[in-house]
Amino acid sequence: QVQLVESGGGLVQPGGSLRLSCAASGFTFSNYAMSWYRQAPGKERELVARITGSTKYADSVKGRFTISRDNAKNTAYLQMNSLKPEDTAVYHCNAKLPIPGGVNYWGQGTQVIVSS
Repeated sequence: QVQLVESGGGLVQPGGSLRLSCAASGFTFSNYAMSWYRQAPGKERELVARITGSTKYADSVKGRFTISRDNAKNTAYLQMNSLKPEDTAVYHCNAKLPIPGGVNYWGQGTQVIVSS
């Protein structure tokens, strides 16, 4: 049974930091590209960061967020620094087999609220 379980969200003040975790099970984690997406109220889901052999970031988070993975622990992380109110969203973990039409798994999401 495939599972992606996010944790680490919460309420933080502007300028603060959070570290999201995505614990994976039920598939060969090291074979999959791992990504974080977010969806703010009334907006479409957007890619925040992806890690395969390299990393990719949305322009809005470059220099503030860092994606990483620990294949031994089957876990992906998103370190978020210098948070802004516009970072408020539900953050979802995604695992995708990096081939055309590769299978796609999603976590249930974790809420991040940046507010004073």
